[in-house]
Amino acid sequence: MEKTYTQLWEECLVIIRDNISPEQYDTWFKAVTAKSYADGKLTLNVHSAYFAEQLEERFGNLIVRTLQKVFGNVALFFNYYTVRNDPQTQVNVRSANPTSVVTPKTAPANPFQPVVAQDIDPQLNPYYTFENYCGGNSNKIARSIGEAIADNPKCKTFNPLFVFGPTGVGKTHLIQAIGIRVKERNPMARVLYVTARLFESQYTAALRNNHINDFFAFYQSIDTLIIDDVQDLAGKQGTQNTFFHIFNHLHQNQKQIILSSDCAPSQMDGFEARLLSRFKWGMSTQLEKPDPHLRKDVLVRRAERDGLSIPADVLEFIAENVTDSIRELEGVTVSLIAHATVLGREITVDLARKVLTNAVKINRRRVNFEAITQEVAHHYNIDPDVIFTKSRKREISDARQVVMYLAKKLAKMPFTAIGTRLSRTHATVLYACKSIEERLPIEKKLQEDITKIESALNR
Repeated sequence: MEKTYTQLWEECLVIIRDNISPEQYDTWFKAVTAKSYADGKLTLNVHSAYFAEQLEERFGNLIVRTLQKVFGNVALFFNYYTVRNDPQTQVNVRSANPTSVVTPKTAPANPFQPVVAQDIDPQLNPYYTFENYCGGNSNKIARSIGEAIADNPKCKTFNPLFVFGPTGVGKTHLIQAIGIRVKERNPMARVLYVTARLFESQYTAALRNNHINDFFAFYQSIDTLIIDDVQDLAGKQGTQNTFFHIFNHLHQNQKQIILSSDCAPSQMDGFEARLLSRFKWGMSTQLEKPDPHLRKDVLVRRAERDGLSIPADVLEFIAENVTDSIRELEGVTVSLIAHATVLGREITVDLARKVLTNAVKINRRRVNFEAITQEVAHHYNIDPDVIFTKSRKREISDARQVVMYLAKKLAKMPFTAIGTRLSRTHATVLYACKSIEERLPIEKKLQEDITKIESALNR
């Protein structure tokens, strides 16, 4: 009785099992079945395009010899679904001619390169490593999770990883650092970083040029897919639908997915519910605005990278005034260094103030009557409450007049309002302010006192 093609394929599997390790057989051949055999054409069912590629690349010669022995000359085809269990996405790809040594099949079409290569350019910035990533309380959890993923890719507890936070807080650096570490640990891993906008434009081009199957095949062959600014896919229904199927395929095949956004999945508008639900499958972690310690660390590292040293008081000034974004901190540092180099000046607080005036709104301490009273009392080492008394002692009277003068100058308070706060008349406040103004040009000690108090209030 003539054997069926399924029986012949079982004979092939026996031969193959005898020539490779049990682990290799279980991984690559155990699930492969014969779909059809007719007119010298054998079609095998495999999981994916990546799976077929690896069979030919790793075991090409063994497959050739085995098929020739059992089937004779035969044309080999691989059948798989680009979306798991969806017959509408079925693809039937011919293998290299197995009458000779099977040459590795080329990788799926790569949207980044006109000529397809076995490996892909991961599109990662080599500077965005964990070693160059400044850590602080605002990013401690996100960084720990990122390193856990990068150091143990087989653990899929955090799959997908969804990183969110306002612009400029280090999302792009963190997600690329994960990709770089994965490539360092396993150079053969197919890692890809892509912005959502670029993913959208690639999808549109593939659709226009009738290459959508190649687009699917390429993205479904990725081991670690990193998509930045995924919120940019909002309202793009066609792209979302495509990404939904790619997401499902990668997740079902234990491939890592890393996404970033400017807001949490629960706050995203313009997305299909089924896609948002998948964003929440793994781990969502927030990057907050940088804390003071992190801001200083960023400034120091950037200065060291450029071979310069920034004085401590300048670091303090910048860190106090640039609070929202790491990107802004680095930009201010670059501008400061450029100004110092071009103008031939030392890096000082005054120079930093000039640079920051053009870059960010300087966070000045709000100067009001209470702040002035407290600072004057502190400077003269007296109890603030005595300023409001009727005492005519010289040191208290002088302190009271300084409060009136500074309340007018810095807080822009009317004479009447100042008098009301101190239980004094409009005329008394006017006299006190004129008195301080007349004394300032001739009393050096008073000049020093006023300067120090103003400096403290403006810090």
